[in-house]
Amino acid sequence: MSENVETSGQASGQAGANWADSAEQRVLDEALRLAPTAGWNAGLVGQALAAAGLSQAEGQLLLPEGPRDLAALLSRRHDAAALQRLRGFDLASLKIRQRIREGVIARLDAAQENGDVLRPLAVFLAFPTNLPLAARLTWESADGIWRWAGDAATDENHYSKRAILSGILVSTLAVDMASGRDSALSHLDARIDNVMAFEKWKAGLKPMDLASEMVEALAKMRYGGR
Repeated sequence: MSENVETSGQASGQAGANWADSAEQRVLDEALRLAPTAGWNAGLVGQALAAAGLSQAEGQLLLPEGPRDLAALLSRRHDAAALQRLRGFDLASLKIRQRIREGVIARLDAAQENGDVLRPLAVFLAFPTNLPLAARLTWESADGIWRWAGDAATDENHYSKRAILSGILVSTLAVDMASGRDSALSHLDARIDNVMAFEKWKAGLKPMDLASEMVEALAKMRYGGR
């Protein structure tokens, strides 16, 4: 009897989780359709919920932080798409420089699948209260690429590598949006050349370097500057 109850409870929990995941993705799909004109804000969440056939009460359960949760869902969708592309590479045949380059390009390609929402999203993430979210999501993207690349560092290098790659990711995406892919690839190659001298870079790192780069890149995405 107890085993049947436990099995039933597990099945119910799994069904609930599957419903939540599916509902979140439906709302995100609707948000991506609406965001180019609605912007990335609380109003977008309400419109996307209605378009997905969900109530505001259900929205509160699924997305308690509203547009911030939507931003996280989109970033993680892009991360998953990038990693799916990267699985097609023969990792052993690539040097570390090439692995990082391909990782960044895959992440750029994934983001540009929703290129028409990147600017309203950048406007949202550029608000000071949302900068920690932007940094955390970029860190997650960098971590995924490093793990794919085979990084096994457990000391301070684990964090330094992700900080470096976070800066590369956000600045290269900004250039890609503002000036196009050729300019973005030139920027990417120059940045990789600069940071491959790892100890030299680490010695010159200032605590606010990454935060400053995040602000600058989001501003460039927001206003389309070069």
